[in-house]
Amino acid sequence: MLPPFPRKGNPSRGDNLPEEVLKCGKIPHKLLEEIIGLLDLEDDRIIIGPKVGEDSAVVRWDENLLVAASDPITFASELIGWYAVMVNANDIAVMGAVPRYLLITLLLPPNSPPSLPLNIMKQIEDACRQLSIKVIGGHSEVTPGLERPIVVGTMLGSADKVLVPSAKEGDLIFLTKGIAIEGTALLAREYADELLSLGVEKEVLERAKQLIFEPGISVVQEALLLKDYATSMHDPTEGGLATAIYELCRANDKGALLYEESIPILPECRLICERLSLNPLGLLASGSLLFTISPDKKEYVRELLEREGIDYGEIGEIREKDYGIKIKRRGGIFPLEFSERDEVARLEEEWGR
Repeated sequence: MLPPFPRKGNPSRGDNLPEEVLKCGKIPHKLLEEIIGLLDLEDDRIIIGPKVGEDSAVVRWDENLLVAASDPITFASELIGWYAVMVNANDIAVMGAVPRYLLITLLLPPNSPPSLPLNIMKQIEDACRQLSIKVIGGHSEVTPGLERPIVVGTMLGSADKVLVPSAKEGDLIFLTKGIAIEGTALLAREYADELLSLGVEKEVLERAKQLIFEPGISVVQEALLLKDYATSMHDPTEGGLATAIYELCRANDKGALLYEESIPILPECRLICERLSLNPLGLLASGSLLFTISPDKKEYVRELLEREGIDYGEIGEIREKDYGIKIKRRGGIFPLEFSERDEVARLEEEWGR
């Protein structure tokens, strides 16, 4: 059984953060909804606008659909440029669109060496080349108050049609590759000395570091393979799988039942989380595609993923909204705990990073 999130409040409502201050990580969903409510979205060309649980915006542009997403990389310092490309490309692909163009905002700490932006841009170009994406602009500056670089990516893609969440009760929930690829690789790179002192073997850390490349944090391949068969897709990022399930259900206006024993947790992730007292279900999870399919598509999707050599797990099923979001584990069925605040953010605050 996985450890609980050490939070206050009712996690099924998402009110598990102190009200008086905002902690590092995602803005709480309730506050985010208030912020979105301030926006004027009266425009017939907006197909999908800002909404909790949505990865990208979709705008009708002439005869095509323009799909746009924007994400920062704030936790990582090593390979930050690589993360920026892959994470933003994922948000486009889960809408069933092809990522094509990228704008980059690069913020550097004072007194950074010139080699830092050059290395970051080399990472960005290497990642873009892998996915046939072009960098078309952006902004860069040295910013007062920063202790480490921040990269913000804005990805543009195109599609004839997009995948609008439409999961129904009884649809199956799948997860590709396993969790948590991004968070495990990041912890192995950023907390290597601490993990070694906690008894994690060097060979395990080296394997964990390479997860960013193999199986990798891109879900573009599987998302584009499944776009015509899935009833919804989501890219788990901050807050990990648990928060992603909540967001998936919000987007579909449904509930869910997860099977804890069926969730593929990578062995490196499980070990590192145990040593750092983290919940792997709440750890940065880019690299896994969360998607739903109708039961009649199950065998075809299994064959498709196996033919392409993509690991997967059937981890649950969609229920009606009134059922809530629950997890089946030894001992019974319980509400699924989650926090918008990622386990990496909590660790950084507790360790004074």
